[in-house]
Amino acid sequence: MDLFDFAFAPLAFFFSGIGLLAPIAIYVWTALCLYVIANKTGTENAWLAWIPIANIYLLCKVAGKPGWWLVLFLIPIVNIVILVIVAMKIAEARNKPSWLGILMIVPVANLVVPGILAFSD
Repeated sequence: MDLFDFAFAPLAFFFSGIGLLAPIAIYVWTALCLYVIANKTGTENAWLAWIPIANIYLLCKVAGKPGWWLVLFLIPIVNIVILVIVAMKIAEARNKPSWLGILMIVPVANLVVPGILAFSD
C-alpha cells in the first residue's frame, strides 16, 4: 500500500457509505410520504407505496388517473410531463395549490414537496 492509497482509503470508504445510504433514505422518505398521502386521500391499498413500480400505480390512483398511466411513466421525456400532471392532481386532492406539482421537477424541491403534501393539514 503506497501513500496515495493510504490517504484516500478513508475518503473512498466515506463516499461509498453515503453512496449506499442516501438512495435508501430517499426511497424510504418518498414511500412514507406517498403512504401517508394515500391514507389521507382514502385511496385503497396504500401499502403499495413501499413496492417499486407498484408505487407509480398508486400515484396514478391517488391522482384520479387510470392505472395504465403507469406505462407512460416508463417512456423517457413523456414521464416528466406525466409526473407534473399527476403531482398537480395529487396536490389538488390534498387541497393544496396545483403549482406544487410543477416543483416536482426541481431538484431538492422534489424531496420537500411530498413532505408538504403528506404532513400538512
